[in-house]
Order: sequence, then C-alpha cells, then structure tokens
Amino acid sequence: MTEALTDSIQDYLKAIYELTQDGAPASTNALAGRLGIEPASVTGMVQRLAAAHPPLVEYRKHHGVKLTPAGRRAALEVIRHHRLLEAWLVKALGYSWDEVHVEAEKLEHVISEDFEERIAAALGDPLWDPHGEPIPTSELVMPSDGSVPLETLEAGQKATVRRVYAQDRALLRHLEELGLIPAAPVEILQVSAFDHIIHLKIGAKGRPAILGPAITSRVFVELS
Repeated sequence: MTEALTDSIQDYLKAIYELTQDGAPASTNALAGRLGIEPASVTGMVQRLAAAHPPLVEYRKHHGVKLTPAGRRAALEVIRHHRLLEAWLVKALGYSWDEVHVEAEKLEHVISEDFEERIAAALGDPLWDPHGEPIPTSELVMPSDGSVPLETLEAGQKATVRRVYAQDRALLRHLEELGLIPAAPVEILQVSAFDHIIHLKIGAKGRPAILGPAITSRVFVELS
C-alpha cells in the first residue's frame, strides 16, 4: 500500500532532506533533535517510511537515514510549498521575514497544487524565498547554490549575502538590524584564529560589526 503523506511524514521528509544536504545520512538522534521528539519515536517512523511502497527512505541501524528518489521528490514538494508561501506572505500580505516561518509551517501541508501554481504565477515564479533560500522548481529540481558560510571567510575577502538559514524570530530581527540580509555586501576585516570571532563591515556604508559563530554559521555568502 502506498504510504499516505501525512503532515507528520512530510515534516520527517523535509527534516531528513535538510540534514542530508552534505550527502551523508542523518542520524536518528539528529533527526530527533531537529523535530523535537524522542529518538525511539524517530526509529519507528523511519522504519515505517523505509517499508512504504515505494520506500521513502533508506535506513540502516547505526548508519542513519537518507531519502530515496521518491522521498526526495516528496520533500522537495513540501519545501516548495513552504518557501513559496513565505514569499507570498511577505510580498502580498506584508508579513516581515521573521513572521513567515510559523505561518508557512501550518499552510504548507494543506494548499493544493493549483494554489501553489497560482502563488508562483502571481509572484513571477520567484527563485528565492525572503531568507534567500532557493525555491525548488515546479519540476521539483532544487536550484544550485554556490554560497558558503560566512564563518569560512578570511580577512580581506569581500562577499555578498545570499541566504540566511534561521527560523528564530529574535535572530532574524537582529540580523535585519545589522543589515545582514540577502544582497548585502560584506567585507572581512579580521578573523580570530582561536574563537572564530569575525570583525567585518556590512552594507554599502560599511557598518562595522563583530560576530561569533552563532551568527556566522547561519549566514551564507557568495564571494565577490
């Protein structure tokens, strides 16, 4: 029997996709942490998804879990819904970028494919959501992303913010106050070799800032 893609299953598939973007399987502990549930519950669910027809994940005990092609398509579908909804909430309804995640989490499971297509058409088929994250195409292909974490840059390098991987509202508001948002230019002035503290200038006016890994690991940039 084909596994019905419930809200819970979609959340699992989306989380597995996000945890395995580097190509390595996701551990059940990492998945439990991402979803905020007990590891034992995760093990039961991934075994269920592995036994679905078609299988949605590949799972080996002590070796982690990764998506099958069917699971990847299902994950990309819900990610497309989520990111299109975020873009629509900002552009059409005036939400701020720190408000949209919670709303999109609720709506991503319930909109129809027709509604998805209408949102995309109304927005001109956007390539990125308000946080700069790429939006999967209607063919469920994730656009390529050559950005690197801000924390990897060295003194003297210049770059442009491409995307921000964050859901915490307070952090997003702080980044906006700093001007550390998509399309903002940055210039690295100094990097501490011991605690990875970065001194940099942000924006066209070169606003100075000192940032630690809690922020620089979540901001992704393209080198100039």
